[in-house]
Amino acid sequence: MQYYLYFKAFHIVGFVSWFAGLFYIVRIFVYHAEADDKPEEMRDEWKKQFALMSERVYKIIMNPAMMITWTCGLLMLGFNHSILQQNWIKVKLVLLVLLTAYHLYCKKIVGKLKRNEKTYNSFQFRLLNELPTLFLVSIVLLAVLKDVLNFLYLFGGVIAFGALLYLIAKAYKKSREKNQK
Repeated sequence: MQYYLYFKAFHIVGFVSWFAGLFYIVRIFVYHAEADDKPEEMRDEWKKQFALMSERVYKIIMNPAMMITWTCGLLMLGFNHSILQQNWIKVKLVLLVLLTAYHLYCKKIVGKLKRNEKTYNSFQFRLLNELPTLFLVSIVLLAVLKDVLNFLYLFGGVIAFGALLYLIAKAYKKSREKNQK
């Protein structure tokens, strides 16, 4: 039982670090996209720096944190495999697979930025940066409320929260454009 608590502690440390990396890397993508608006003599140097930063965040923070999260989570399931009979953990595992796909998609973007290929504009990256928030809220609610939570309400709430984040991002974009004039 004592090992289970260590795995749980490191699982929490892992997912906190993983989400920190997921939030930070897409913020770097935003800055990389905004470098196109800088004077030409600065643009290439800034883009190289942001590409390097995103590559380091991916390799040094995100990958190890994801591996710690998955490893400790699976070890916890190994010590308490009866938990797999509960519906909330099945939904959580599906969300984690989708989050891992998002993680790998970020790797694809890191490669494109390194090769200086066209990706998204800064607004699109800002929207992409909200996806981990939706995953975080969903996963934490599942882990805390477990089967008490009605999954349909959770899904509806996450969709509504995502729509709210989109509206906030649109308003922020409009405000920035207004202030630039």
